[in-house]
Amino acid sequence: MPQQQPEQQAPPVQRLRVRYAKRGRLRFTSHRDFSRAFERAVFRARIPMAYSSGFNPHPRISYAGAAPTGSASEAEYLELALAEVVVPADVHALLDAALPPGLDVLEVVESPGGSLADLLEGSRWRIEVAADHDTAADAVARFLAADQALVERMTKKGMREFDARGAVVSLSVLPADASARTTLDVVLRHGTPAVRPDDVLRGLETVAGLSAGEAPLMTRLAQGPLLASGELADPLASRA
Repeated sequence: MPQQQPEQQAPPVQRLRVRYAKRGRLRFTSHRDFSRAFERAVFRARIPMAYSSGFNPHPRISYAGAAPTGSASEAEYLELALAEVVVPADVHALLDAALPPGLDVLEVVESPGGSLADLLEGSRWRIEVAADHDTAADAVARFLAADQALVERMTKKGMREFDARGAVVSLSVLPADASARTTLDVVLRHGTPAVRPDDVLRGLETVAGLSAGEAPLMTRLAQGPLLASGELADPLASRA
């Protein structure tokens, strides 16, 4: 008896790019948990998704540059492949209503084509640490003057050592305010392995002895194409 062939799905007719935020306690949502929640939201919102071919079709959702678990973000991105042409603003409203507060859809635009992941060349982070402002400023100066800052982190391939300094495009201490915490602003160049904001904190400790204290708050403010100026461009700005 000939083996049954899997059903072949029609190709997508439209792709949408979505920017969303992880806020509050939902910053502790893992990428796997988020992807499950998002697929449920797509189903509840009745978005006309395109599906993969094969014996176990799944909605065609491409995730790009997810933030580490435990960090908040105002700039997470994904792309939806659709079976029908829709109005992006309608999808925005439907998804935002279907997701729990704290997982918030910020923008939905039509994809002009090409790879979304390739546009995410860098990230800007705000890191709040329990350290004295002047002490942090001195540590940042020493870190920036260093040739490298070797740190270790457990990855899927085991313990890896890599240079946290090499990925830092810019790093500064924001002016002191009434808060008991000191705020760092850092732009990181994406690479392999990806250097995360907690790696930068370990590098600051290794190079300059800076202690970030308990539970530093890390928030991704932006990610996108990395300009020659060291700033980040909007990855959704180029629209068809």
